Amino acid sequence: MTSLKMRTDPLFMRNNFNTSGKWEIPTIIKQDMPIDNISLIAYSDTKANDRPENTRHGVHFFIDDYRFKGIYDNPRKSLSKLSQYAFLLTPDYSTYSDMSLWRQMESVAHSRWVGAYWQSHGLNVIPTVTWSTALSYSFCFDGIEHNSIVAVGMIGCRKAKSAFLRGYNTMLEKIEPPSVICFGTPFKEMTGNIIAVDYRSSRKAVR
Repeated sequence: MTSLKMRTDPLFMRNNFNTSGKWEIPTIIKQDMPIDNISLIAYSDTKANDRPENTRHGVHFFIDDYRFKGIYDNPRKSLSKLSQYAFLLTPDYSTYSDMSLWRQMESVAHSRWVGAYWQSHGLNVIPTVTWSTALSYSFCFDGIEHNSIVAVGMIGCRKAKSAFLRGYNTMLEKIEPPSVICFGTPFKEMTGNIIAVDYRSSRKAVR
């Protein structure tokens, strides 16, 4: 049995934010922010009381999932550290095509929930969008407001170019983002206002 205290704990229920779509995915509110000369730092390179040279960056999560598992499990723990940085991309939890759909949906929901949580504490957030096959399209674009700036990652997409481009074009149709932050080198077939960020430069934190 779940105790009454746990039953009413928002971190257990995860029901304290607006949702969208059939599966009630938490919604990240559209935020307009300057993205000229954008730069990113990996979450694994962040630290408490970081240097000003590093805090001017946004934070990305295009790294192995295990490195940021605690972001969802205990979001309060990293809140102070992450609040130092200019903005945050939402966690890039994996949605591999050989995962069961419920696991892919869980990854999307966790990413959106974390973004909504950060926004509720006044942080600047840009949603990271990820997808697998066409079956994931029924939920992987939910929780992102129309005309929001979004981010996508190119690492690992080279061997599944056709599937990536189908999902990317579907994302453009559904969300119509004014800008797409692209972590890595975009495919030449990708359209839209793409802002490419070199993944090598994102690992150059000042220490």
